[in-house]
Amino acid sequence: MKYDRSKGIVGIFVLVGFLFVIFLIFAVYTINSLKNSGSIADEVSDGKKPIAVVEVDGVIMDSKKTIKKLLAAEKDKSIKAIIVRVNSPGGAVGPTQEIYEEMRRIDVDKPVYASFGTVAASGGYYIGAAARKIYSNAGALTGSIGVIMNFMDLSKLYEFAKVRPELVKAGKYKDIGSAARQMTEEERSLLTQMTINVHEQFIQDIFKVRSKKIKGGLEGLRKYAQGQIFSGQGALERGLVDGLAGLYQAGRIIHKELGIKEKFGLKYIKLKRDITFSEIINGIEESVEDITFNVKNNYIPLLMYKP
Repeated sequence: MKYDRSKGIVGIFVLVGFLFVIFLIFAVYTINSLKNSGSIADEVSDGKKPIAVVEVDGVIMDSKKTIKKLLAAEKDKSIKAIIVRVNSPGGAVGPTQEIYEEMRRIDVDKPVYASFGTVAASGGYYIGAAARKIYSNAGALTGSIGVIMNFMDLSKLYEFAKVRPELVKAGKYKDIGSAARQMTEEERSLLTQMTINVHEQFIQDIFKVRSKKIKGGLEGLRKYAQGQIFSGQGALERGLVDGLAGLYQAGRIIHKELGIKEKFGLKYIKLKRDITFSEIINGIEESVEDITFNVKNNYIPLLMYKP
């Protein structure tokens, strides 16, 4: 009995030690990754390159980093134009609209263009629509102009598992979208009206900038804004983009169009910062909280390409 207990204690220590090593490896990897992503690359530090590139990658759930990059490019007097390079399937409505607004504001004094890489759908297209011109790869996935909300009715699963969720609320609609019960028709109508309203905001913001370019005008745009996915070529045919070109080719076109005297070059805008261990821990904690929030509140309206 004593021998078995000793073996158990040793096993626990081994497990704790193994987990500690894994944590250290993860921490070191995270620190290096953050430092690398936050540093200024050699080609970025070269102030002679007159066209800035602000990258928007992945799902858009926050606008802060992108706006900081836009502001940095705006303040840099050596930069004559900005290209927002979009590789995103979309994301949350609020952050997307904030990025759109800043791009429109900056474009008044410093030209802002968009370049679509692999995918620039839904919220990704929304951002691109703020630019004075959009250049897209011919095979890029774009469009998906629409709004979606996801819900799950797990009431039958709870019933099968003999689990009865208990809910305390104040406000008739406070538990709207709850997975513990079926949605009422009244609730469905409320959420449908909200998505229609956000969809109309999407359409109007596109039309503000591209009214003279969309084939068929506003009615044509409404026809194209039903969630369809287009290739870059298909988007061009409908007036949703202005030209087919990769990032560097688009940069050369812009360089020539604006008559920029400085030699052509692209300056990637990065956020430079010193990363501390406490910031990493806080960042991990915030990420977990964000994931938990989104799982619990999956009624957030998303401008998201859904394959």
